[in-house]
Amino acid sequence: MSIDCSKFLINGVWTQPVGRDRLPVINPATEQAFAQISLGTAEDVDAAVKAARAAFGPWSRTPVEERAAILERIIAGMKARGEELAQAVSQEMGAPIQFARNAQVGAGIAHFVTALTLLRGFAFEETRGNTRIMHEPIGVCGFITPWNWPLNQITCKVAPALAAGCTMVLKPSELAPVSACVLSEILVAAGVPAGVYNLVNGDGAGVGAAIAAHPDIDLVSFTGSTRAGREVAKAAADSIKKVTQELGGKSANIILDDADFARAVTTGVLACFSNSGQSCNAPTRMLVPEARLEEAIAIATAAAAKSIPGDPASDTTRLGPVVSQAQYERIQTLINKGIEEGAQAVVGGPGKPEGCETGYFVRPTIFAHANNRMTIAQEEIFGPVLTLLTYRDDEDAIAQANDSPYGLSGYVWGEPEHARAVARRLRTGMVHINGAGPDFAAPFGGYKQSGNGREWGLEGFREFLETKAILGFGA
Repeated sequence: MSIDCSKFLINGVWTQPVGRDRLPVINPATEQAFAQISLGTAEDVDAAVKAARAAFGPWSRTPVEERAAILERIIAGMKARGEELAQAVSQEMGAPIQFARNAQVGAGIAHFVTALTLLRGFAFEETRGNTRIMHEPIGVCGFITPWNWPLNQITCKVAPALAAGCTMVLKPSELAPVSACVLSEILVAAGVPAGVYNLVNGDGAGVGAAIAAHPDIDLVSFTGSTRAGREVAKAAADSIKKVTQELGGKSANIILDDADFARAVTTGVLACFSNSGQSCNAPTRMLVPEARLEEAIAIATAAAAKSIPGDPASDTTRLGPVVSQAQYERIQTLINKGIEEGAQAVVGGPGKPEGCETGYFVRPTIFAHANNRMTIAQEEIFGPVLTLLTYRDDEDAIAQANDSPYGLSGYVWGEPEHARAVARRLRTGMVHINGAGPDFAAPFGGYKQSGNGREWGLEGFREFLETKAILGFGA
């Protein structure tokens, strides 16, 4: 595909950046550049923030139906250019094309649909006695988004922010910026007013840090690693702006003894490997009863055989590469660390899959005979790597699941009442019971070092609102 990502969208105009530095965008399946972006600077960010600040007053007062009409046009535009968006995602971060069409682009559209529904039904004002409670847009928002679900993570911020009446500056990942450029064209064509939405490409040091620290940004929403999240929070602290973060995860998948065992283990393996394991909420720790470990290994091995890495451009491929050489090397280091610490790679292991010598492909790997103190059970690997753990009883399973610095998601399989009882005790922002899929109307976010605040649904919408009380309003 061919799209010009060399300019930034500032105040409704595709603008030449201040600096001249460029960065190639690498297709991880071919290791070849297919696009390039300009690397922005603090000066570019400042221009975008000024545009967003100037646009905030008029946009924040725009009638609900006018904002709703723009959201409707954005949804139509995303559907019309859905294949272009899917191709962009597939080429920039390696998602198999069918997965890019159905899951990656599908999620992006779903967030705009959810925002539209919430906008039309939300009570921006209410009366309590003689006091009027008003929910007003928070102001100018700075968005810093990752490469693993590029459209999903952009739209789950941009859609509710637009609906709430906020203006914004977006920095997409420099590894996966092309889909953001396509989306930006869609927003302009849909009639988003100049300055309401601004795009500045670049890296964390040049653009992300400038967004986080900018004194005229009222909220920063960051999705990425816990390490980078700390730096964003520190940079934002001086101006006391609101910070919401969706960070790492190491989600436990508890397979109870009364579960449909074969279905639970098979589904858990495939879910872990989905998106090449590059999902913060992936079920990367599978906990099974001690007495059923060998049974679980056999089922998991058979399930892994269905995840054959291949060309993401093919309609039949289900497992693509990881996003970059650096990510590939990090995963290899952690796989080798698991072996060094005594875990057994019952599937996969170090190196590239046969026939995938070109591209950042990782062998789908399952570790068994591991324990929860090992590095592979505590650190987020962000690749197609599953660690099989065993537990003695429910108390032990819950304790191991909660024994993590993260608390993003959890998974429980079992008889429904039994599974619900276990789910209530997991210290995570989300729990999926018996294979339940995503719910775009439900809050998404975590406990502990998995972040703060919530995205998706009503809770995500409310993050973009301030609350004002006018006392004596009805007196």
